[in-house]
Amino acid sequence: MKDLHNKQIELLRLLERNIETPLTIREIQDELDVSSTSVVYHHIQQLEKKGYLKRNPSNPKDYQLLKIPEKPITYLNEYGLAQCGPNGLILDGNPIDRIPIASRLLKFPAEDGFVVEAKGDSMEPMIKQGDYVIAQKSNKANNNDIVVCVYQQKAIIKRFYKDDEKILLRSINNEKHPPILVSKSDDLRIEGIVRNIIKYNL
Repeated sequence: MKDLHNKQIELLRLLERNIETPLTIREIQDELDVSSTSVVYHHIQQLEKKGYLKRNPSNPKDYQLLKIPEKPITYLNEYGLAQCGPNGLILDGNPIDRIPIASRLLKFPAEDGFVVEAKGDSMEPMIKQGDYVIAQKSNKANNNDIVVCVYQQKAIIKRFYKDDEKILLRSINNEKHPPILVSKSDDLRIEGIVRNIIKYNL
């Protein structure tokens, strides 16, 4: 932590102590005894820039602390959206490439990330053929999450819905691609949650 200001070290320890019940910016200001909330924001941004902190931009109380700071550029494994063998997983195979990504673009630890290249038009207009999709490894999903998954031995990207009776995998381009109803006997394996999309054609 030699590269950190004393207040940034103090802030890291404060965030760690309160990770279960995150503080507001005003409460952090009071705890750090600094002149304004803008000073708090400055130190938070510096912790992010230096790789010690990951924040969810849509929820300031959702953050992760990294014991070992990430390098500015990280390399994520790229896997193919291809037919998988029986009980196969995308991440079981060998990566087909290593993709350099700016660590600050990932709002989760880089070690949990992987990349797939989108195929087809089922998730248009959000995700188009050739786009690079960055996902965070997870075998669980919440309703409305866009997931990378294996269904009936095929690797796909779909929007996930679940209730007490059924699981639906939906396409955004639902006029051409009807929803998939997953029965209890079907083999569905969630590999990750889509977090970023790098557009092939802007």
